[in-house]
Amino acid sequence: MKTRILLVEDEERLAELTAEYLRKNDLEVLVEGHGSKAEARILAERPDLVILDVMLPGKDGFEICRAVRARYQGVILMLTARDEDFDQILGLELGADDYIAKPVQPRLLLARIKALLRRSPSSAGGTGERTETGRPAELAFGSFHISQATRTACLGADCIDLTTAEFDLLWLLARHAGSVLSRDDLLQELRGIGFDGLDRSIDARISRLRRKLGDDSENPTRIKTVRGKGYLFSKHDWQ
Repeated sequence: MKTRILLVEDEERLAELTAEYLRKNDLEVLVEGHGSKAEARILAERPDLVILDVMLPGKDGFEICRAVRARYQGVILMLTARDEDFDQILGLELGADDYIAKPVQPRLLLARIKALLRRSPSSAGGTGERTETGRPAELAFGSFHISQATRTACLGADCIDLTTAEFDLLWLLARHAGSVLSRDDLLQELRGIGFDGLDRSIDARISRLRRKLGDDSENPTRIKTVRGKGYLFSKHDWQ
């Protein structure tokens, strides 16, 4: 069964060319050109991944992402024509799994889609206590439990609602609990790119994770900031 993608893009020629390229690479692509219709289609058709442009008629991509995120568990990849930190951070804060600046080369878009789908819950697959690399597939720190096999993270009896990208980051931090991971470390592992000094995607996701984990944003103890070095997932403070 082919992977289904909903492309929300109002530039008809661009949408047509993008959809044609992705279909040639064995993906099923649906297209929606109006922001006011996108929310209903995402929730009704439940595609595996949504490519969501920011600038749309009716509703913009930020509004759509905010509206569907709690009810749609698939992957959201946002497109922005402006390479600005504000757009990128806002999209991630609203629950997008990743962003990419327009204009984008079709091959790069396809590579990003494949990378996101490999990490998505629907393609995670597998059960058991260890991953194929032999590393533990489940970790526990006091009342906090995280499972790569089921892609769930729970505090006590309460499971935390996480996007694909948030889970990946949290799992990576937890797997290296007690060690400092730099932004470069995290980006290399999660996206295969180095830190350019400007990318704020990791910072935005850390902020969201802290809120969801009940960490104090002013004085975090569960995911700590080590000034000038990176982030550290605490082995303690999970009671």
